[in-house]
Amino acid sequence: MSEEIQEYRGKNIVVRFDAAKCIHSRNCVLGQPAVYQANAPGAWIKPDYAVVEAVVMTALTCPSGAITYERLDGGAQETPSAVNVARVRENGPLAIHADMRIGGASALRATLCRCGASKNKPYCDSSHTAVGFQATGEPVTQPSEPLALRNGNLDVELIKDGPLKISGNLEIVSGTGRTLNRVQQTWLCRCGQSQNKPYCDGTHKKIGFQAG
Repeated sequence: MSEEIQEYRGKNIVVRFDAAKCIHSRNCVLGQPAVYQANAPGAWIKPDYAVVEAVVMTALTCPSGAITYERLDGGAQETPSAVNVARVRENGPLAIHADMRIGGASALRATLCRCGASKNKPYCDSSHTAVGFQATGEPVTQPSEPLALRNGNLDVELIKDGPLKISGNLEIVSGTGRTLNRVQQTWLCRCGQSQNKPYCDGTHKKIGFQAG
C-alpha cells in the first residue's frame, strides 16, 4: 500500500484515504461530518461514528476514488459501476466511474486532469482552479447509438505527451447528466488546449505538451 494512503480501522469497516487523488469535492465532510472531520486533531476519519451503510454510501460519492473502504462485517464490497461513465466537469476534470485500468493501475473511480497543469498527472490535483482553466461541462451532443453493453473493462492509456486513449464501452455525459456521446474508443484531451474539448484535436503537438 502506498505511503500516501492513510488507513482508518473501525469495528466493522476500514476506510482508506489516498491524499494524492483527493480533489477536495467535500462530499465526505458534508455527507457524514461526524465520520469525516476535516482539520480535526488526530485521526480525521472516524469509521465508528456512523452505521456502516452510511459510511459506505458517503465513500461512494467520492468522485476521485481518494476514499475507498473494506467492509469487515461480511457486507458487500464496492463493485464496478453498472454503466461506464465519464462526466465532464465544468472548468474541471473528467470524473470516470468504471472497472478501469489507468496506465496499468486498477480503479473504480477516478478524476483525470484535462487542464494540463496537474502535478500528479494523469490525476487531477485541483490545479485547474489555480490556472483559471475554462472549459464547458456542457459540450455539444454527438450523434451516437446505444451501446449493446454499457459496462465491462475500460482501458485508459496515457499517450506520451498526448491525450487519454480510452478503449471499452463508455458513455460521456455532461455535468448535468446529459448524454454527450457513446463510444467504444476515443481520445480525450489532457493538454487543456483542444478546441474540441473534451476530445483531442492534436493541439498537444503544436504547444509542445509534455506528460509521461
